[in-house]
Amino acid sequence: MPERVRILEVGPRDGLQNEPRSVPTAAKLRFIAALADAGLNEIEASSFVHPRAIPQLADADALFPAGPKDDGVRYSALVPNARGLDRALAAGVRRIAVFTAASETFAQRNVRMGIAQSLAVCADLIARAKVAGLGVRGYVGMSFVCPYEGDVPKERVRPLVERLLELGADEVGVSDTLGAATPREIRETVGHLVARVPAARLALHLHNTYGTALANVLAGLDLGLRSFDAAAAGLGGCPYAPGAAGNLATEDLVYMLERMGYATGVDLERLVAAGAAMATQLGREPDSRSWRVRGSVRER
Repeated sequence: MPERVRILEVGPRDGLQNEPRSVPTAAKLRFIAALADAGLNEIEASSFVHPRAIPQLADADALFPAGPKDDGVRYSALVPNARGLDRALAAGVRRIAVFTAASETFAQRNVRMGIAQSLAVCADLIARAKVAGLGVRGYVGMSFVCPYEGDVPKERVRPLVERLLELGADEVGVSDTLGAATPREIRETVGHLVARVPAARLALHLHNTYGTALANVLAGLDLGLRSFDAAAAGLGGCPYAPGAAGNLATEDLVYMLERMGYATGVDLERLVAAGAAMATQLGREPDSRSWRVRGSVRER
């Protein structure tokens, strides 16, 4: 049997949070349903940040109760604080993500607190989530290159990953939030991690600002990682990371993995269609090679 690689689809959350206009809830639900129909069984659907901070995700309270139930897909939401967790629990969320960063400046700008305080918040959120029976993922943002502080030392990343796991996170997504990492940084930082942390407890969250995301996936695979985040149509960006482009396009990740002999369980044609439909909703073309190739083939 081909070795399985997990894909966390972050398009509905990370993909839409930086768009200049909000997407109607009904369109988000169609997008999420199309992603699930394509075979993606882990989808980060929204975030319970304050609506004033990210108005594009202000409908999280309505989105989850209206979404699909018991369809074999694990839906999750980013939760920044205690109030956000209260809202997530009320909405019926069964898996959350909590966040810290390896850059002090980015942490202050993104969650308006320092790294130490953000870890204290994560500790409280994880403890409450575990009591409620929720799954938990941790994120360590700006793990490689920061627009404010430059290169991030690998020695700063590992203690944060280890602490999130000690607190009870099921896994940790190590994030190239700026999309500026290359395979060298992946090998150095993730290699430093897997010397002490099981690769099965790690994921890579990759943006594609400089076009290196797929190369970084290859470096992660070589280090034993089998979990990667991506967004259909290459959607995304971070409002607190100047210059960051969209996420790695899920279509391109699926194409590469399947051609390499890994199993993803994703139907590429349906995935391309799901991403293209959302890109149309946003008034632009998908940022994925897979869409461009298939579009040009259909036109001939």
